[in-house]
Amino acid sequence: MTSSQLELNATPPGIKAYPQRRDSDSPTLQQTTDGEKFNGKSDLEDQEEGTEDIVYHYLTFETHLPSPTTIHPSKNGQEPPPAPPDLANYISPFDWSSTRKNMIIWVSCIITTFTAFSAGAYSPGVGQMSEEWGVSNVACLVGITTFTTGFAIAPMVLAPFSEIQGRRPVFIVSGLLFVICQLCTGLTGSYAGMLVVRFFVGVGGSTFSTMVGGVVSDIYHAEDRNKPMALFSGAALFGTGLGPLVCGFIAQNTTWRWIFYLQTITCGSVVALIIVVFKETRGSVLLSRKATMLNKWYEAREAAGYYGFNMPRPNKPELTNPQRIRWKVKADEERSSITKMVGISLYRPFHLLLTEPVVFWFSLWVAFSWAVLYLTLAAIPLVFQRNHDFSLQQANAVFAAMCLGSILATILSIYQEKIAKRYGKLVNTPEGRLYFACVESGCMPIGLFMFGWSSARQVHWIVPAIAICIATIGIFAIYLAVFNYLADTYHRYASSALAAQSFCRNMLGGIFPLITTQMYNRLGFGAASSLLGGIGTLLTLVPWILVFYGPRIRARSKFASEIMD
Repeated sequence: MTSSQLELNATPPGIKAYPQRRDSDSPTLQQTTDGEKFNGKSDLEDQEEGTEDIVYHYLTFETHLPSPTTIHPSKNGQEPPPAPPDLANYISPFDWSSTRKNMIIWVSCIITTFTAFSAGAYSPGVGQMSEEWGVSNVACLVGITTFTTGFAIAPMVLAPFSEIQGRRPVFIVSGLLFVICQLCTGLTGSYAGMLVVRFFVGVGGSTFSTMVGGVVSDIYHAEDRNKPMALFSGAALFGTGLGPLVCGFIAQNTTWRWIFYLQTITCGSVVALIIVVFKETRGSVLLSRKATMLNKWYEAREAAGYYGFNMPRPNKPELTNPQRIRWKVKADEERSSITKMVGISLYRPFHLLLTEPVVFWFSLWVAFSWAVLYLTLAAIPLVFQRNHDFSLQQANAVFAAMCLGSILATILSIYQEKIAKRYGKLVNTPEGRLYFACVESGCMPIGLFMFGWSSARQVHWIVPAIAICIATIGIFAIYLAVFNYLADTYHRYASSALAAQSFCRNMLGGIFPLITTQMYNRLGFGAASSLLGGIGTLLTLVPWILVFYGPRIRARSKFASEIMD
């Protein structure tokens, strides 16, 4: 970058900077605040000659675009000026219509459902894979672990690309990878191949579960995010239960490969829907594209001989001066290189995890709840096939209780906030997000205790099924509370805080299915579930502590206190 460019970039918006001409006979041009020049020529003469220096201004969604200095030919035979570009698609996502926002959220929730479906759909085919490849069931369940590993790591690398290129390109590329790897999973002929492909299925699917939260923050202000985030959270839990529910019937009545062929068809259809329907939601990317379109139009006007736009004077906005202008976006200048952004994306989540008590305890809380969710993938077939003599498809049909729990939790979350707002009981602080979670998160340990001690053969199977539904409501409350609290507390560092909890959540969730069978066999169903329920009960103290001491803890935080100040 030349010294004149550096000087130009350092000039505040509305300040017109003119470098010295190379012509020694010309008087020195001075920086002014009203757009006037002292070189013996008027602005209009320079406009007509096209010799005036181009002035760069920062573009925002609130910027009022200036009118052209001239719109009619000034010379014989001059062509009319080029038509202005259509900027209808480049308005702030916050200002989109409710219909457009709802369409984006529903499409995002649908693909989130199918991504979560992929996590749960794997387990019903484990028995057939074990027989085909001559490995144990636990070894086959490693396919869940490799899936969640890809799910945990990929967003830290992909997130910076979504900030530069936008959400839509990352969604499309990830979606295509997701679909292709689903097909490869059905075609793989070896155990090792299955583990590798499942990792890349997790990489492709991770975008839709981790970046949908970013989409929500792109188009909704903080006070309006509860409903879309509740729908997103409900979709993730519903899909996790729907996977084994559907694929239990497939595994019992046909080959395990059709589990993945089915997902190839359904996910391929949804990715096609994304390509057609999903619009870019990241504001800084839309603003950069708007600036590019305007600058191309300005260049086309000047090529046709039309120079200048009427820019208001900084100190006298009612008066204007003609200027040759171009637009730039502050976010583009402040953005680091992609290498540095990926480095920060990989480093900062772990830094926050190890130095911020709020991030650490919330990550532990949500990671344990997610581990319980994934534990059910192995625990439900084990309990209901052994103690209630269910077939494979009957045992996996019990996952309908998880689907029902996610639906009930979503409806409850949406309407309880509406009721609280109506009666003025919702405090507009990060801790206000935790009031409902303090109570509802207790459903997870209650459900675990109930599941463990009602799993005996002499107890009707509907009782442990109800326990699963109750535990799902608690898991939902924990997930939603963690996301909202971290987003409200860390603001500009929220993506790193959320990446930390996502990493912990998916890594621990992938490990638990591997130890479920041994734990339940050695401790017994009641004792094993009680152990988990006891840990869950201790962790429910986390939101209570933050409700009372949250402001004090945030004040001591280097990252959160920046926002408070």
